[in-house]
Amino acid sequence: MIRKFKAHIEDHLSFLKEKKLLIACSGGLDSIVLTHMCHLLGLDFGIAHCNFKLRKAESEADEEFVSALANKMTVPFFVTNFETEQYAKNHKLSIQMAARELRYNWFRELILEYQYDYVLTAHHKDDNLETFLINLSRGTGIEGLTGIPEINDIYVRPLLPFSRNQILEFAKKNTINWREDSSNSSTKYVRNKLRHDVIPELLAINPQFLQNFETTLDHLKQTSAFIKNQVDRVRKDVFEYSELDTIKIPIDKLEQYDEPKTYLYFLLKEYGFTAWDDILQILTAQSGKQVFSPTHRLVKNRGYLLLCPIIEDVSDRVYKIPEEENMIIIPSGMIKLKEVSELSNTDLKTIYVDKEKLKYPLIVRKWKEGDYFYPLGMKGKKKLSKYFKDEKLSLLAKERVWLLCSGNDIVWIINYRADNRFKISPKTKQLLKVTIT
Repeated sequence: MIRKFKAHIEDHLSFLKEKKLLIACSGGLDSIVLTHMCHLLGLDFGIAHCNFKLRKAESEADEEFVSALANKMTVPFFVTNFETEQYAKNHKLSIQMAARELRYNWFRELILEYQYDYVLTAHHKDDNLETFLINLSRGTGIEGLTGIPEINDIYVRPLLPFSRNQILEFAKKNTINWREDSSNSSTKYVRNKLRHDVIPELLAINPQFLQNFETTLDHLKQTSAFIKNQVDRVRKDVFEYSELDTIKIPIDKLEQYDEPKTYLYFLLKEYGFTAWDDILQILTAQSGKQVFSPTHRLVKNRGYLLLCPIIEDVSDRVYKIPEEENMIIIPSGMIKLKEVSELSNTDLKTIYVDKEKLKYPLIVRKWKEGDYFYPLGMKGKKKLSKYFKDEKLSLLAKERVWLLCSGNDIVWIINYRADNRFKISPKTKQLLKVTIT
């Protein structure tokens, strides 16, 4: 097996030979074999061991065993103790999920503090099958059926091509000792029940089941890659990036594809959406319909779906600018005020006003129903709601509008249009330049 392991490193993970590695070692068969093989290959590594304090004396003995191995190999050894049961209770997690969260958080801390490049874990071919069956039993998309990734961020799993039997055979042949976790024999956990009860039955039906599973996994990975390429192509076609962090999806363009609802699922799943029934209904809903994920929201606006991050509600926030101040920061940018002697080029981010017409302190606030202004270059007044409609502002764009006001009068719809009442005239003595960046 060591020859096959070395060949696998050379062919697929050669970058590990030049990196500083951290091996997650529980003391069990798999992680101990991984540690020995990395040692035989002369890789640069340290050992990290978590004591979850779940098996009392057994847990302490595991820690001593792994510490002794690190000392024998003269490699750095890191250990931590967790109050796993209390953590699980406080965070309303299962023991297994709590242990997973604790150890992965700690691994990342070690990576940063001691400047390791990767964490190696001892997941193997049988673990891949168990994960596949767990995901299948719970209901999953194709991503849940493509197995454990060999490389995922800082985590690398060099034993994935090898079975548990191959690992066991290597340990016995090389008289390698390891620790047995008594909890692994319990079938109260789903993974253990699959390992002890379900998978042996599958292997009894077909001794080649594990090899056939690996072939199926390869086919699923190819299918997943094909879908990703198709979705990327559709994304380039239908995603329109505008209005700061907003993505516009034209519904008519999306519906030109076969199975537009399927494409919508793949386009949106990376933004955390799970309420797929609501998302499918939004295609035919009236403007204003919204669906939320933990981080984003999807809004129907006329013929578009608008996708944007959820931002803090600042609708009641008001900023005051005293006359002696020349700068203020608001959520949409920095407003600067400066007296100048002459006009220069203007754009949507710059206006010039007659300072003597202003009442201080100036006010920056969100717009509200009933607001009106006198658009620069036009006669008469206009409600902001009518102005936004004429400008075809989306619901999201209207939510982000800020106003610069003098008393109750609007001086500037920031980033859009100035008010006629404060414009420069031949009688202007104090010229104030206002910009937002």
